[in-house]
Amino acid sequence: MRNKLHNNFFLMPVACCLMIFGCRQLEVFEKNTTIPNYNWQSNFTASGVVSILDTASAYNLYVVLRHTDAYKYNNIWVQINVSSQGDTLVNQKLDLSLASDATGWEGVGMNDIWEVRKLITVVPFKFKKKGEYKYNIAQIMRDNPLPNVMSAGIRVEKVKF
Repeated sequence: MRNKLHNNFFLMPVACCLMIFGCRQLEVFEKNTTIPNYNWQSNFTASGVVSILDTASAYNLYVVLRHTDAYKYNNIWVQINVSSQGDTLVNQKLDLSLASDATGWEGVGMNDIWEVRKLITVVPFKFKKKGEYKYNIAQIMRDNPLPNVMSAGIRVEKVKF
């Protein structure tokens, strides 16, 4: 009995910390676009708008991809563009690793579905002005359509220092 109480005594502060710090609201925007029939045509772009109000904070930018276990490559090439009115923030081609022969698929999997978030900013950055930022993500692989990709999107996460 004493050992059980002793263990609970030490677990109580850990549980309290998790409740206090685990309940902080994470300031994140994430939007994913479903790929029609899980066949990503080269002329189809996952797109949307992010509204930025806080220009004093730093942000990380991620590409979010969901694919099936039947996806036949270890990587994916995408073209990503993020811009505001007349100002391009990001416009680049990216080779994103999705798997390795040694460890298998990256990300989180459930049955035959895998989701991966790939950080695409080298360091956290600040948006220069408030407003709406448009983004587009297109696949630029040789396969057209590119089968077994379920969705693509973007995640903008405020950095907590």
